[in-house]
Amino acid sequence: MHVVVAGDPEGPGGTIRPEGGAATRVPDLAETIRAWSAGDAETIRAWSRGDRNPGDSVEPVPGLGVLREGVAGLGASREGVAGLGASREGVAGLGASREGVAGLGASWEGVAGLGVPRERAARELGLGGGGTSQGGVELGGDAGGVGQRGAGGVRWVWGDARRVYPGILARGVRVGRCHDVALTEALLLGAEGRFGEPRSAEAAYARLHGLPVPEDREAVAEGGQGILFEAEPRETGFGVDEAELVAEVYRDQLERIGRLAEPGRFRLLVAAESAGALIAAEMGFFGMPWRESVHDALLTELLGARPAHGMRPSKLQALADEVAAAFGQPVNPDSPQQIVKAFKAAGVTVASTRSWVLKQVDHPGVKPLLAYKELARLYSFHGWVWADQWVKGDRFRAEYVVGGVVSGRWATSGGGALQIPKLMRRAVVADEGWTLVVADAAQLEPRVLAAMAGDGGLARAAGEIDLYAALAKAFGGQRDAAKIAMLSAMYGGTSGDAPKLLAVMRQRFPQAYAFVEDAARAGEEGRLVRSWLGRTSPPPSARWRELVSGPEGTRAARDRGRFTRNFVVQATAAEWAATLMAILRNHLPDPARIVFFQHDEVMVHCPLPQTTTVQAAITSAADEATRLLFGETPVRFPMEAIAVSCYADAK
Repeated sequence: MHVVVAGDPEGPGGTIRPEGGAATRVPDLAETIRAWSAGDAETIRAWSRGDRNPGDSVEPVPGLGVLREGVAGLGASREGVAGLGASREGVAGLGASREGVAGLGASWEGVAGLGVPRERAARELGLGGGGTSQGGVELGGDAGGVGQRGAGGVRWVWGDARRVYPGILARGVRVGRCHDVALTEALLLGAEGRFGEPRSAEAAYARLHGLPVPEDREAVAEGGQGILFEAEPRETGFGVDEAELVAEVYRDQLERIGRLAEPGRFRLLVAAESAGALIAAEMGFFGMPWRESVHDALLTELLGARPAHGMRPSKLQALADEVAAAFGQPVNPDSPQQIVKAFKAAGVTVASTRSWVLKQVDHPGVKPLLAYKELARLYSFHGWVWADQWVKGDRFRAEYVVGGVVSGRWATSGGGALQIPKLMRRAVVADEGWTLVVADAAQLEPRVLAAMAGDGGLARAAGEIDLYAALAKAFGGQRDAAKIAMLSAMYGGTSGDAPKLLAVMRQRFPQAYAFVEDAARAGEEGRLVRSWLGRTSPPPSARWRELVSGPEGTRAARDRGRFTRNFVVQATAAEWAATLMAILRNHLPDPARIVFFQHDEVMVHCPLPQTTTVQAAITSAADEATRLLFGETPVRFPMEAIAVSCYADAK
């Protein structure tokens, strides 16, 4: 079943609305979710009447199903995969053909092998039957597994996980699965050709009722701090309680998904995206191990002692002095305008102060200027002020944005977790008695292309650990040539040897080559393309349509073709990674935690005795993600999981 959740703007209270029931006010949302998961319906009713305090002990009502008390992690059980389910059965044939891919041909219908097995997989993911599901909640404690699933299994539905879930986490409760209305609405709007319209639950409700659509606003976590008095329900601006509004939008979203050409695939996409919302919140809450003393020592070694506010560190200042001496006049190395002017005074014209431009200039000021730029960037983006804001208690807590890139890749809205310099990885150190298990998917995008296109030759090569080495025979035994050909096909490269190598690829791997060429042609013609599960590319802008009708039309068309060529591959790779993450979240034993994720790389922080279990869980999650997306395929997605005490040692 599903339960709609709405949090109060402040404090721990909120509103819940069970499937088929009425909205109920509760003074403590996290405790209500905890009790619901334990099958403690009488406590929930008592809280709603106001005659019982959260935390009072009441015997569970028989027959409601009980999740094991004290589950903090998802354990090794395959039951209740966060937002995705975990069964290995019934997923064969989820992707055997490139024929009819939406946006590249006609529709997804008729793709061989997608019928009943896909729908069965959707049911096992807890997404079939009008949105009913089994799932659960993980409760704070030290037990190792998910526990039993029964009638008490719940999919928690909320408007935006970024606003609701952090407060629940702060009370020691982790939910097993959810439906994130905002993330789902963004996916549906894209599929319906309305990319970029406001995606909030309020906006979706307004569209549903023909009302003025409010603009999206930044999500602010609610319920993280306790308050003395109970807050009022959050107003939606439409005279409707938030829980009722979210429930209506949720029903509408399920209906819209059902009307899509391939609802089964899209349900998997929604499940993975919603699970990502849980993972992103948990990564921000639990944090990545970040040894503050090591970070400070690194900065001191590179920059000198921490300076007073408004001053440069000593080594940075020394480089600034060298730059000024080289030009024979005071120059602020942080000012591109002053740098360009100083070079001009020295008789050198530079188009910009970008590093690759400066490296081509013969002038004594270049060397200290490049060194200054490198250290200044480190100082600005990962220096002491950055650490004051984002690192507390030896934990780096960034703000992750699920699907923050149009292809579905994640982004960050603060902390810069996806741009950690290699040097700074030395500060990422496991706790005493713990380890970091780091894994990345080697050559992910070429393998995704092989699986999507159904190209037998490329799929056989992708069944090897080193795909490029396996392809080398087709390119005169040259691995580098095979790599250039593959990357050129996916990214539209045309320089150097690319045209010659692409001709070989077109001959030896015709289906893979045709797959990306079809995507490029669709983009050049202004059409939409879609990923394997149904994420839709943004439509061409009005400016693009003006350009293609003018003298720059050919270039503009080719530029968009390069974008759509890569979109179908990169977006599907993001879907595979999101699915892997959701499955892995369930496979991990407590207290292991996912603490970092970037495109095709994942890091788990776990006690040393759990190392081999976590490594096996990563391998298993990769295999299951592959089967869920592509069915039985010769393509392999190897994930070598390495255990290290320091992140810098993993590369």
